[in-house]
Amino acid sequence: MLRFPPWKLTLVTLIAVLGFIYTAPNFFSKESLSGLPGWVPQSQLVLGLDLQGGSYLLLEVETDVLYKERLETLRTDVRNTLRQIDDPRVRFRVRQTSEGVTVALNDPADRERSIAALEELASFVDTNLFGGLPEKDIVINPEGEDAITVAFSEAARTSMAQSAVSQSIEIVRRRIDELGTTEPTIQRQGENRIVLEVPGLDDPQRLKELLGQTAKLSFHLVDRSMTAAQAQATRVPAGSQILPLANTDPPQGVLIERRAMLSGENLVDAKASFDQQTNEPIVTFRLDTSGANRFGDVTTKNVGSPFAIVLDDVVLSAPVIREPILGGSGQISGGFSVKEANDLAILLRAGALPAPLTILEERTVGPGLGADSVAAGEIAAIIGFTAVVLYMGLAYGLFGWFANVALITNVMLIGAVLSVLGATLTLPGIAGVVLTIGMAVDANVLIFERIREEVKAGKIPLVAIENGYNRALGTILDANITTFIAAAILFQLGAGPVRGFAVTLGIGILTSVFTAFTLTRMFVALWYKSRRPSALTV
Repeated sequence: MLRFPPWKLTLVTLIAVLGFIYTAPNFFSKESLSGLPGWVPQSQLVLGLDLQGGSYLLLEVETDVLYKERLETLRTDVRNTLRQIDDPRVRFRVRQTSEGVTVALNDPADRERSIAALEELASFVDTNLFGGLPEKDIVINPEGEDAITVAFSEAARTSMAQSAVSQSIEIVRRRIDELGTTEPTIQRQGENRIVLEVPGLDDPQRLKELLGQTAKLSFHLVDRSMTAAQAQATRVPAGSQILPLANTDPPQGVLIERRAMLSGENLVDAKASFDQQTNEPIVTFRLDTSGANRFGDVTTKNVGSPFAIVLDDVVLSAPVIREPILGGSGQISGGFSVKEANDLAILLRAGALPAPLTILEERTVGPGLGADSVAAGEIAAIIGFTAVVLYMGLAYGLFGWFANVALITNVMLIGAVLSVLGATLTLPGIAGVVLTIGMAVDANVLIFERIREEVKAGKIPLVAIENGYNRALGTILDANITTFIAAAILFQLGAGPVRGFAVTLGIGILTSVFTAFTLTRMFVALWYKSRRPSALTV
């Protein structure tokens, strides 16, 4: 029968009240909320790029560069593996091509032994989502009688690309979070592209500078066998290379050993600071235990020798090791400005990108355009809300006004859920709210029309109301479940504005079922209990 036990009445009322409480912070400024006690809800709606302005970038991960780097590592592994073959030793030459590594053997009789040794380099990679057998990451093929080619398999290349994009997304997120912006949207698009939306960012150029650097940090010993100028005039020694020195005019180079004595992978923390003697901006860093031990060993053995701090193939500085650097802490100087030191610290803390990022598309949305969008969305919502309220009140009388109160509660619940979850509200999201307003009363229309039919059939008010709600419930659930499935698919497969629409629509469907069925039924039950009408007019 049409009964609401006290516990259900309390629960429904509590949910409605909480909806109003958690929506309330959106009607106040952040300054006003900051002065309130910590236990007071202060979460507000996060406005998307199209509402508060900001930057949009379409990035491409340069997987070809990553593949080239992996080929260089493979060439080194091939050379070291073949050098370990003894009794008798294998004589060979290694050449790297765009597709793989070619080994030319002096003696064709060494081919089988070499292939057997190189097979040990292979490992398995699994790119099959359906439980297929894993594939080897390298392919070894004989080329004639005295040559072998070693290349990465297609499965390995696919795995490299997927891993690089996933890792890039995480590192981009870390770098953006360091800027202090709110709720950036970072999504994968296609095989090797990333869509980045940063609402509220007023310095898009700084964003591009942060993302444009790979931030691969390494420490190298300086080759003191000759100067960089002598190496350029004659020949660069094997195992060394010349890299430019940062902030020098005219440009200068530094001859360093290719082999890094330490990489940025051992970096734990980095902070911008000031040198206590010169007061110039510097970056202090701290290494993990493994990195600290290795750094201490290298600096102990090379006291008096210069070492280069290299970031993205540019030497930031090349100080002389005056004494062993123990404890895993150090500093990087290089004529930085305060902003450059801060940005370098951000890059080092976030980690190195596996491959460079190329900006394919850039859009900037001004806050003025966002304000216009908000105003247009507010007008649309007000018009739609007013039209629905007037129609329900005129068409269904008191029951229609019950539905209107439920509709207001529904909108408050949507705002509360979005605020608590920290979901981003976009312009399509506002469209989803407006659509929800229209859909929210659809369930009430079904219920009220069913009650009318019961009244016309001669049923008493209590039975008419009970049958109206019970018999309309199945239709309401069918309609909302199918719409919710569509919203879920849009959220899963869509991107950007489509997902914003799907979020508000999905949340609106859940709150609509609660307010349109449960809340209005509670209102009707309380009204019937207090009035006990002998006749019913809907």
